[in-house]
Amino acid sequence: MAASYRQGFVFVQNVFSGIIRETDSGYEFEYDKDYLASLNPLPISLTLPLQEELFENKTLFPFFDGLIPEGWLLNVVSKNWKIDKRDRFGLLLAVCKDSVGDVSVRSER
Repeated sequence: MAASYRQGFVFVQNVFSGIIRETDSGYEFEYDKDYLASLNPLPISLTLPLQEELFENKTLFPFFDGLIPEGWLLNVVSKNWKIDKRDRFGLLLAVCKDSVGDVSVRSER
């Protein structure tokens, strides 16, 4: 595991399911062991199936990147929160606390 900088707590249907981290080599996502052991855990996406092993990627996982607003809404978010549009992880942590759909990413557990 690489050194991590920022992290987000991932929830599925308001149930804590794992942690996404920004690292010096890219990004990591790991499901919470208690979540995996729970009754009927749901994967956050088809590209991140339920598993105990750590997922690693050099760029932000496409599923998480897809949660970030686009177009005019991205402009509003970037301006109001003073977050560079290229800081995809910063945007994820700032605006995906109450996403449309089952998955949300929060800066606190």
